[in-house]
This record gives sequence, C-alpha cells and structure tokens, in this order.
Amino acid sequence: MTFDRDRERRNDDVYAEHKAALARGEKRVLRRTSTGELHSYPGDEIGFSPGRGHVQVRSWWGMGILSAVMVVLVILSLVILLRPLPDGGQPFWGALVLTAFSSLGAWYTFGMAKDEYRAKKLRKERQAPEPGAGHVNE
Repeated sequence: MTFDRDRERRNDDVYAEHKAALARGEKRVLRRTSTGELHSYPGDEIGFSPGRGHVQVRSWWGMGILSAVMVVLVILSLVILLRPLPDGGQPFWGALVLTAFSSLGAWYTFGMAKDEYRAKKLRKERQAPEPGAGHVNE
C-alpha cells in the first residue's frame, strides 16, 4: 500500500469538518466510503450499513428478503399452532415461541430495510458516496 499525500490531506479535512459538526451539535457518523476515503455522514444518510448490529446484508432489498422470510415463518408457525384444532385437539402452544421470535425478527428486519432505503435515497439526492465496511476510530 502506497502513501497518498493528497488522500490523507482530504481525510484530514473531512475529519476536521466532522469534529466541527459534532461540536455544533449535529449528529454525524464518520465512515470510510467504498473507495476507502473518509466521509462524515449525517445520521439519516447512514442507514444500517455498515456496522449497525454487524449485519452481513448490506442492501435494503436484501434486508427486505430477510423480512419476507420472517413473515413466512410467522405464517408457518401459525399453521403449526392451529393445525390440531380441526381434529378436535388443543392448539400446539409450543409454536407460539416461533411465532413470537419470527414476528420480532420480521418487525426488526423490516425497520432496517426501511431505514436503509431512506438513507440510500438521501445519499443519492445529496450525491454522497456509498459507505464502506468497518468503523473509523474517532
């Protein structure tokens, strides 16, 4: 890896601007972009990627797919819960655990997909670069 003096100067400028914005009370997140340079993102531009909950899915549609899988688990667990009723049996109460966890998972992943969709839309409007992986120690 070679030392790029211009890149380091730009990174130093972004870092100084980031610290000044924090001092003004703005909510900012300092991240490396997908190209490796620093960028100070407003809180509404960062979404869930990178670093929020250490997610492996990095797009809103990927998180939407996970949300859909969770909804399918909710439906499946309700079928398991209610399946004994037509035969005159008691509901299978153990399925409520799966129902609860899959419902919470669907709610959580849908919220993350929604946050990332909004953040991606804002980054596109403001022409901000895509965030890269990993944290920057401030």
